[in-house]
Amino acid sequence: MATILCIETASTNCSVALGVNGKLLALKEDYDSSYSHAERLHIFIKELLEENSIKLEDLDAIAVSKGPGSYTGLRIGISAAKGLCFSLDIPLISVATLTSIAMQVKEKATVIPMMDARRMEVYTAAFNAKGDQIEATSAKILDEDSYLEHLEKGIVHFIGSGVEKFQKICMHSNARFIENILPSAAQMVELATLKHKISDFEDVAYFEPYYLKDFMMG
Repeated sequence: MATILCIETASTNCSVALGVNGKLLALKEDYDSSYSHAERLHIFIKELLEENSIKLEDLDAIAVSKGPGSYTGLRIGISAAKGLCFSLDIPLISVATLTSIAMQVKEKATVIPMMDARRMEVYTAAFNAKGDQIEATSAKILDEDSYLEHLEKGIVHFIGSGVEKFQKICMHSNARFIENILPSAAQMVELATLKHKISDFEDVAYFEPYYLKDFMMG
């Protein structure tokens, strides 16, 4: 039975979850738009463990959101995760931020997560109804014809902090928009547990955030 601490800091949401055997045990998060990661992350970790009577030594792995996302947020989360892995001598698991956002959509349809970048640009990818990634992660400049190849085939759910930009210019009847959604550690639990089962771990010494591009400062 794996006990995994999950850390999500790729956006303004400072989010920490505890997963036990693939199930979400507890969650703490703060959607403060001022980026509270430096002040809140270690407090959240301490409180989450104490409230659930789990010691650091009970953890089997640390999972961290790898990006893309906020440059500063990713640095803080990954530095904390690596520090815990070093001190506890346990594995580090990385989870793609866009994948965990896509998991917040429960309907069986194409899902396109979007994280706000600059101007009309978003960090994005695409997932089919089975949850398989069908379009590589990229930084995309949006226009009215974006994602037509998916929209012409059926319902597409757009989700994330970048959705509002696209909603203003996309008039396709198959588009469904889920606004103001940020990545959360809650969805990391299932993904991290699957990776733990197959020992899909990162090299703690050399692991770096997946910035995609450096300009999204936060």
